[in-house]
Amino acid sequence: MKRILILTVALLGFLAGCQDTVAPKKPAEQGDSVKESMDSTLTVHYIDVGQGDATLLEFDGHAILIDAGHWKSDQAVDYLKTAGIKAIDIAVGTHPDADHIGQLAQIIGEFSVEEVWLSGNPSTSNTYLNVLQSIDASGTDYYEPRAGDVFDVGKMRIDVLYPERITGAANEESISMKLTYGEIQFVFTGDAGVKEEQQMIDSGTDLQAKILHLGHHGSNTSTSSAFLDAVSPEVAIYSAGADNSYGHPHAEVLAAVENSGAEVYGTDVNGTIIVETDGSSYNVVTSRTGIPTEGENRCININIASTAELQQITGIGETYAKEIIRLRPFEAIEDLDDISGIGQATVEAIKEQNLACVEE
Repeated sequence: MKRILILTVALLGFLAGCQDTVAPKKPAEQGDSVKESMDSTLTVHYIDVGQGDATLLEFDGHAILIDAGHWKSDQAVDYLKTAGIKAIDIAVGTHPDADHIGQLAQIIGEFSVEEVWLSGNPSTSNTYLNVLQSIDASGTDYYEPRAGDVFDVGKMRIDVLYPERITGAANEESISMKLTYGEIQFVFTGDAGVKEEQQMIDSGTDLQAKILHLGHHGSNTSTSSAFLDAVSPEVAIYSAGADNSYGHPHAEVLAAVENSGAEVYGTDVNGTIIVETDGSSYNVVTSRTGIPTEGENRCININIASTAELQQITGIGETYAKEIIRLRPFEAIEDLDDISGIGQATVEAIKEQNLACVEE
């Protein structure tokens, strides 16, 4: 059964002073997606917007935008114009941070946007208030999706994974979704954290997907080993700015993803990343060549790393990780051969992985 969510108190309060109010309406048809052969291509653009998120999905005359880049730049808007986008079925702001909804107000004003999805968690930032003003001025439909909602947009199925309800934890309660096109699935979690990932797992929802957009720009606050196991991606993509001040992506996350067997791509190294699929197979195209794991953030300091982080290093299991913690500090990686069971061959493999480091 379709349901219409009531606008948040904050949004109602803001819109009370406007001449017109936004009437929250029902998005695309809900219901079970019927498997059918895909006669068109889905193109997913993980747009390089620096330290922010913006992903465009195009298929069979439809367009969905998940986040809208950083408020200090026009990269998302410019990319949409270059791509020839005129209309957007759904523009999703996963949460109200300015590096996710940064250009959403401008997009609502310059493109024909049928619906805007927000979590309902408010913000006092001008960026957020500008989004609300744009929704009101344009008459765009507004909706707050909740876990368990299912929508069909053309031949794409959207399963909302999170949140079930909101409590004011804006980052953690990011709108999280699984999008299915034929036999190919994509998962997006915004800045949701490890605790929220576990709640998605505990819900019993099938989280398996071919393509995973790493949460929180590849930060170690997201992408737990349990979540990686549940999603079991073949490709993992993160969005981050080159040489960003946050240290994104974090080395232990990249290592965990690599160890899971997934290929890793990042906008800081590869620029805009495009995934094309006909619903049965997919192809990844990058704007620039490069390996994300060669970045300057690629370091697990064995003198301060946790047991879980140490286990991302080649040849280091739980027992060796505990021994490293017991015996540290170390002056060099070569000193690991002082640990019983770690020989020269293991030390060489660790050095070849280029992940472990020793820092004061």
